Order: sequence, then C-alpha cells, then structure tokens
Amino acid sequence: MTRLRVTDISPDGVRIIVDWERFTPGASIFIPAINTNKAIRHILKAAKLQKSQIKYRVTVENEKYGVRVWRLM
Repeated sequence: MTRLRVTDISPDGVRIIVDWERFTPGASIFIPAINTNKAIRHILKAAKLQKSQIKYRVTVENEKYGVRVWRLM
C-alpha cells in the first residue's frame, strides 16, 4: 500500500498528485471527485492555503464530476 504524502490529495480514496509549486495566483486546477467538500479540505491542507486564498466551483468537466479551484493570492 502506498502512503499518501502531505502534498497528495485523496478525496475519494484515489491518490492525486498535484505540483503545488505551479499552483500560483491566477492558476486553476480541476480535481475529479465525488466528495467535493473533502477535496476542498485536502487541497487547502496540501497547498497550505486559507479558504480566502482560493475560489472553487463544483462542476462537470469532460464528463467527470469534481471541483475546479482557482488560486486568488
């Protein structure tokens, strides 16, 4: 079993690796997830951000349900 690193997210039990150094202000990422609330919590913790530093929207992209997150500052 592979252990999750602090910078990995896993809202639905599937490990997602994000290059957080490239998640700069103005950038956005789409995280496919059923549990979107858990995805947001994982993103905030992994990216070491506050909720006021992001904007997010639950959406469907390429027939996948998830959350699109924009970094504000």
